[in-house]
Amino acid sequence: MHVLFICSGNVCRSPVAERLTHAYALAHGLPHLTAESAGVRALVGFPIEPVAARVIEGLGASADGFRARRLRPEMIKRADLVLAMTEQIRDRSMELLLGTSHCTFTLREARRIATDTGARTVAELAIARREYGPIDDANISDPVGLGEAAFTQVGDRIAAELMPLLDALDLGSGTKMREPELEPEPEPEPLPSPVVHLPLSPRPLIAARAATSILDYPVSWSR
Repeated sequence: MHVLFICSGNVCRSPVAERLTHAYALAHGLPHLTAESAGVRALVGFPIEPVAARVIEGLGASADGFRARRLRPEMIKRADLVLAMTEQIRDRSMELLLGTSHCTFTLREARRIATDTGARTVAELAIARREYGPIDDANISDPVGLGEAAFTQVGDRIAAELMPLLDALDLGSGTKMREPELEPEPEPEPLPSPVVHLPLSPRPLIAARAATSILDYPVSWSR
């Protein structure tokens, strides 16, 4: 399963979720569980905010080698599950690529539906949401500009929502499979050009040139 996390600047909340998912996959031996993150107003190319990086390290994951990226439709298209940090960001994601509402949730929304209804696949989450309805306090707010305590609180909240969700889901189901690459079929051997036998003309050279230009294959002459 490939999970896409989305926040605003892609330097705090969504990177925390992405890196915690990487750590979860490593700890549980799940190479097919992958994650990436992006922002609707990303600070493109920036590393994780330093305080958020310390929060990630404190939660047992790595913050190394990260650069913020802006949300693109192709990111949404290749994801099996899209998890936004707020309802507004979730809705903007669905507007960016229509037809993805079935796999797009807020993180808190997906966790609550999974744990309350027993949904274990993305498809089951979508079906359960129809009857479950909207949840209260579906958003995880942005701590950027606040103190270190706010970053720690947000990191703990993301972990508290994400880990039970990953535990609840059947992470091997619903994964988009790549079409196998087919080997190109060998080109058929060209058929030998037919030879047309025409009666000998009194002017064979002129006739041969004319016939060859019209028929586009060799011409022989016989009496």
